Amino acid sequence: MAANDNDKLLLNYVPVYVMLPLGVVNVENVFADQETLETQLKRLKEEAGIDGVMVDVWWGIIESKGPKQYDWTAYKTLFQLIARLGLKIQAIMSFHQCGGNVGDVVTIPIPKWVRDVGDSDPDIFYTNRKGTRDVEYLSIGVDNLPLFAGRTAVQMYSDYMSSFKENMADLLETGAIVDIEVGLGPAGELRYPSYPQSQGWVFPGIGEFQCYDKYLKKDFKEAAAKAGHPEWELPEDAGEYNDKPEQTGFFRSDGTYVSEKGKFFLTWYSNKLIFHGDQILGEANKIFAGLKVNLAAKVSGIHWLYNHHSHAAELTAGYYNLFERDGYRPMARMLSKHYGILNFTCLEMKDTDNVAEALSAPQELVQDVLSKAWKEGIEVAGENALETYGAKGYNQILLNARPNGVNPNGKPKLRMYGFTYLRLSDTVFQENNFELFKKLVRKMHADQDYCGDAGKYGHEMKPLKTQYSQLTVEDIADAAKPSGAFKWDSETDMKVDG
Repeated sequence: MAANDNDKLLLNYVPVYVMLPLGVVNVENVFADQETLETQLKRLKEEAGIDGVMVDVWWGIIESKGPKQYDWTAYKTLFQLIARLGLKIQAIMSFHQCGGNVGDVVTIPIPKWVRDVGDSDPDIFYTNRKGTRDVEYLSIGVDNLPLFAGRTAVQMYSDYMSSFKENMADLLETGAIVDIEVGLGPAGELRYPSYPQSQGWVFPGIGEFQCYDKYLKKDFKEAAAKAGHPEWELPEDAGEYNDKPEQTGFFRSDGTYVSEKGKFFLTWYSNKLIFHGDQILGEANKIFAGLKVNLAAKVSGIHWLYNHHSHAAELTAGYYNLFERDGYRPMARMLSKHYGILNFTCLEMKDTDNVAEALSAPQELVQDVLSKAWKEGIEVAGENALETYGAKGYNQILLNARPNGVNPNGKPKLRMYGFTYLRLSDTVFQENNFELFKKLVRKMHADQDYCGDAGKYGHEMKPLKTQYSQLTVEDIADAAKPSGAFKWDSETDMKVDG
């Protein structure tokens, strides 16, 4: 094949990252098993040709000793090892607890001195209608309240990111760190903790609204009064975690969710979430501006009850997405203000993967979210939601990575910015699994060899620009108008078993 043809095919290349184990730096802030990790990463780089790794940088580990007492030693050793092997780093600013969500095998709480504030003021945590607290992430209600040794929640996040920048300056300067993914909620996702397994939620329950702490309650009452409805209260009829939508007054046909009061609440609840993401990404943008690095944020793949008229599971998570109202384009609009990448999940899932009563539609959801981000002019990256080792899941991931296939004449119309594989483990290296994984990487790379120069596939790193305009409620309302999705091919032209 002529070199020129290869250059054109390279423009179809989607880089592949592998997520490191959750406890690679353990809760004691020790990078324990360096030798095993180095051996595994060498194999992934040399035999599979992966482009880099993603790693959680846990707030609960780094700032565990006390306010502004950061200890980056173990992470610096880890990052230097990764960089020495020629791999790129996607660093997640993980301001949430590890433990209590799907796939969490270790427990890393948020810093104890932060949790201690909750002993005397439990309303710093997300709270459901019954009053059960969720300690995995601080409530949006305290974003701007100086309750933490004189600092607000947003100031703590901002100071942490500034310290990361100072301590990882050499790795940022040399381009080893390519992405800063800013954690914005439970599991690092921009959402409310509406479906906590730790409180007994099981798939495909509707989940519960999480805005009954005194701070968010006060915020809602003020907003309702301002709208001329001081009598409006937070929902009382939205059921419990494992209810079906039709069992509740809120989500059933012609339920509260379509009433004036319901629409007001859902707008307030979802806007709070988007402005929360906007403010923290705004801080990240100021901190990392001018460096050759991307900002990213993760949106959860809530694929169950997507085919129910109420989209109940999305609504409780803060995604105000209905047939006639777009819940995802407003998040993409917000990200666009910060030149951010939208990182999505459940790329491996097919509609037939789940029981019929789940009313699950991951394929439509992925098309919907990716399309909206592309329409807003931002890049999209993504990952698989559950451990995946087989051809069926890999082929679905490949389809989503290039929905209209490879373009032999250059850049394809639609192409994801990157794919992150969940997750590094011994299972990946079992013989058949590893052979198929190598094929996945090769097909992601459009059948091209590993390419260390991102400019060749159109990903030249440019200095991060500063935010160009403020997000407004009008922006959100405008982006919420339905706009349809792009068309996907029925299957990928780059099958791992083709």
